Amino acid sequence: MRNKMFWLAAVMVMSSVAVQSAGAQTMGTKAKYPTLEGQTPLVIAHRGASGYLPEHTLEAYTLAIDLGADFIEPDLVITKDGVLIARHEPNIIATTDVASRPEFASRKRKVKVDGVEEEGFFAFDFTLAEIKTLRAVQTMGSRSKEFDGKFQIPTLEEVIVLAQKKGKDKNRVIGIYPETKHPTLHASVNLPLEDRLIALLEKYGWNNRAAPVFIQSFETANLKALRPKTTVRLVQLVDADDVALDGTITFAAPYDRPYDFAVAGDKRTFGDLLTPEGLKEIKTYADGVGPWKRYIVSVRGTDANKDGKADDINGDGAVNDADKKAVVNLKLVRDAHAAGLFVHTWTFRSEAFRLAADYKGDPLNEYKQFFKLGVDGVFTDFTDVAVRAR
Repeated sequence: MRNKMFWLAAVMVMSSVAVQSAGAQTMGTKAKYPTLEGQTPLVIAHRGASGYLPEHTLEAYTLAIDLGADFIEPDLVITKDGVLIARHEPNIIATTDVASRPEFASRKRKVKVDGVEEEGFFAFDFTLAEIKTLRAVQTMGSRSKEFDGKFQIPTLEEVIVLAQKKGKDKNRVIGIYPETKHPTLHASVNLPLEDRLIALLEKYGWNNRAAPVFIQSFETANLKALRPKTTVRLVQLVDADDVALDGTITFAAPYDRPYDFAVAGDKRTFGDLLTPEGLKEIKTYADGVGPWKRYIVSVRGTDANKDGKADDINGDGAVNDADKKAVVNLKLVRDAHAAGLFVHTWTFRSEAFRLAADYKGDPLNEYKQFFKLGVDGVFTDFTDVAVRAR
């Protein structure tokens, strides 16, 4: 425990330096950004400070706020008794210790999620009381597991209360950026998320245009249904499957199109949403767009041996983004802004193998490039680094 406390103290020292640096910038010559309205881009804590602590926990959200986040992001799924909780997916096998709990072994089953069969444990098969007996775990193998089993799974209500309390304590606005996960799936099990979300925002005085709230979704129909019910800002997320050797975006199910498109037989892909026509359509029901960052800056591999695969340029025995060159798309942010939409892109991570070779292993260089391109906000696992970059 002593080592854990020392580690957290070190992170808090970094946060102090980052926030002081950001404050010094504000007090001096204010940076100019080519954002939609010239505002400073937002730093959005992706699942909390998930680069340091298990994601979607009150501890991870608290650390992100202390590191200077403007918004914290809870992904929303739901319990059997209708309570919204923060988990990345309804299948909680990878994000909790549920698989090691013999009392829940019989709950393991197969469910089709966006048309793809998954085996695991699903939040909507558990009551909130049962969920509260579970503990969060680190989902990425490259990150520390030392905090596994320490933290509970929070409800959305707890996240709202935390954001409002920390905002008062720090005398600054701290917002929430909930994502409605798999709306079609949740509706199919008679546990739709949207009205419950709106009811909680109403309870805490945040169901209005001035509230520090964004609601995001990869599907379109639920955002369109939300529009008459709330004036909070809505965001259309845009996914893809992968990046080809030459840096072009690729599309394959289930990441090729919004799942409500697939159900309705709409053949358009996520990429079609980012054309000037698609962006104009998004503007009819949403305020912003949240594209995967590779739509804005992609990565292109080198294939010197002509085997159709990217080469291991840096010779570390693995092929990843560190072996590839950045490919900039100047059009997307400009087109989105022309349509009156802000652009919040995802996800920024500091590990060297996730950074294009152009950045020379320094994540600050990646943030700075995106800020220069005019993005209005970034989702990051490492809040302190994003704050320092702007």
